[in-house]
Amino acid sequence: MNSNQLRRSLKIKWLTYYRDNREWIDKLGIWVTSDGQRRPSSGFILGALAALEPDLNNLLPVVVELSSNPDRIIAALGLNISPNQELEVLEQEQKMLPSSTQTEVSLVQPAPVTLEAPAPPPPAYDDEACTGSNGREDDRPRP
Repeated sequence: MNSNQLRRSLKIKWLTYYRDNREWIDKLGIWVTSDGQRRPSSGFILGALAALEPDLNNLLPVVVELSSNPDRIIAALGLNISPNQELEVLEQEQKMLPSSTQTEVSLVQPAPVTLEAPAPPPPAYDDEACTGSNGREDDRPRP
């Protein structure tokens, strides 16, 4: 995974996690303003993402060796964003898309997941092979 893919993946995972848990995250006293962006603290974001993204767990030891400042790490990952504002922008973009267009990742409404397999077709029967009850041929004359 290249760095741009990792940044995009982390952003999507963070915003999805935030959207799904916004009710209790908003109540925590972890909010900071960094470069004009109101967001949860860097340590909180990094902790959530470490649980959500296994690739980040492999990279964090190296990243922390380069910089132990969590705010700089968040900025380098492209996550110094206001999650509320970012979700509003994504919702507006989704409203502007034609209804038949599917986006790569939907943060507004996840696509429904179907776990049931389709029903198999009914078995085909050969009417000419019918032998009647108890193995006897039908007594009706055939045309």
